[in-house]
Amino acid sequence: MKITTPTAPPAARGDHTVARSPWLMLAMATIGFAVNFWAWALISPLGPLFRATGSIGTLSESDVALLVAVPVVVGSLGRILVGGLTDKHGGRVMFPIVSGVTILPVLFIAFVALDSYNLLLVGGFFLGIAGTSFAVGVPFVNAWFPPEKRGLAIGIFGAGMGGTAISALTTVRLTDQLGARAPFLITAAVLACYALAAWLIMRDAPGRAVPTTSLTSRIAANSRLSITWQACLLYAVAFGGYVAFSVYLPAYLKTAHGLTPADAANRMAGFVLVAVIMRPVGGWLADKLGAIPVLATGFGIVVVGAGISAGTPPLHGLGTIAFLAMAAALGSGSGATFALIAKVTDPSRVGGVTGIVGAAGGLGGFVPPLIMGFVYGRTESYALGLWMLCGTAALALLLTVTVVRRTAAPGQETR
Repeated sequence: MKITTPTAPPAARGDHTVARSPWLMLAMATIGFAVNFWAWALISPLGPLFRATGSIGTLSESDVALLVAVPVVVGSLGRILVGGLTDKHGGRVMFPIVSGVTILPVLFIAFVALDSYNLLLVGGFFLGIAGTSFAVGVPFVNAWFPPEKRGLAIGIFGAGMGGTAISALTTVRLTDQLGARAPFLITAAVLACYALAAWLIMRDAPGRAVPTTSLTSRIAANSRLSITWQACLLYAVAFGGYVAFSVYLPAYLKTAHGLTPADAANRMAGFVLVAVIMRPVGGWLADKLGAIPVLATGFGIVVVGAGISAGTPPLHGLGTIAFLAMAAALGSGSGATFALIAKVTDPSRVGGVTGIVGAAGGLGGFVPPLIMGFVYGRTESYALGLWMLCGTAALALLLTVTVVRRTAAPGQETR
């Protein structure tokens, strides 16, 4: 049963909907996603640096894991609320709000928290707001494109997760050359410029359906859809795996392979770049071939890659190949998951479903760094954690080719 009803034409509602190019709207949403993810990932590259210098005290591996994971969990849970608000108010309103509010914790960290572990945890908590931008962009972009192009369009938008690569490539370098506050001040300025540009340029799609029921009732109804919980599980592995690697890979590479913080951050950026490129490819392939083959192939590659990485092969050969193959698989799987959602979900519910699924993906990235830090602290090896990833990907593969395949079958659209 639908939880939304047709509303008055956009002009009658006075919601600022005017003619715009879908591709311009996609570009603005993708830029916004990248800028907010840049902010979301600011602490991650600094974790190993804080531990190496002792500037905020003596940190254990678990302390670093918690520091980089806090923004992830907050940004993930916040997507449930922000996705529902986007269904109601539209991306034209929500993108400037999320970007503008994110400036506050960025400046708090720059001026207050850089010499205190506890204050960094507080700043990281509110920095998680930036991670909710994903739940704004997916329904915004979905409404601008016809069904046969939504996989590609949402995949292109999802490439904005490359904002984490910007952070990886610049944060440590800017800290070394310009001082500890520099990366935060630059990011705050970029966020401010984007928030203004988004308000001036972005418009919601003509004829966008606006929910008339309460936010809580919509969240409850969306959570009961079969596609919601299935996509949650798939995205928790695909995007959660990407997030886990993007926030923890610098610490892993420094500890397991003896790399410097700068070299580890650069290699993490390479991992992110491959995943970013493959996300729209995964969406495009899902449009052409169907989401199930893309997801099944991706999870199969992760099973093999995680099993190889558990043996800690040298990075100059098999180790790098395994990690880059997993990056490609996780990126394409993330794109295919939302192509699947766009196919089987009523457009007026995409924001709500996206928020819940996005939360699961972010939470999927929150747990592995904590597990890896815990396991290494007791075994001085990451093997067990990587074997757990291998097993989890195998279960996701099994779910994809059985239950999810039936949901994706023609005539199974979820309303």
